Amino acid sequence: QVQLVESGGGLVQDGGSLRLSCAASGLTFSSYAMGWFRQAPGKEREFVAAITWSGVGSYYADVVKGRFTISRDNAKNTVYLQMNSLKPEDSAVYYCAADFRGASDYVSRLQTAYEYWGQGTQVTISS
Repeated sequence: QVQLVESGGGLVQDGGSLRLSCAASGLTFSSYAMGWFRQAPGKEREFVAAITWSGVGSYYADVVKGRFTISRDNAKNTVYLQMNSLKPEDSAVYYCAADFRGASDYVSRLQTAYEYWGQGTQVTISS
């Protein structure tokens, strides 16, 4: 049974930082590209960042580029999202997701490409 469990969310002030973690189990983690998505109240879920299975390639939504960093530790079956210079508009539920890619260094920004999803962790930025 595949499980993705996010942690690290919380309430921080404008300009603060948070580090999200997503621990995966029940899958061959190093065969999956991993992504982070978010959904704010009343809005559709949107792409935030993604990383190739090897960690060599990473991609970001324009609105977070330069502030967020995605990384992974295949030995720990964990993907991270370091979020700096947070803004109130970053407030959302953040989800991690896994997309089987085998040995391909390809990642997708499309939610439909991801087979497995976590339950999400709430991030709230106060102004």
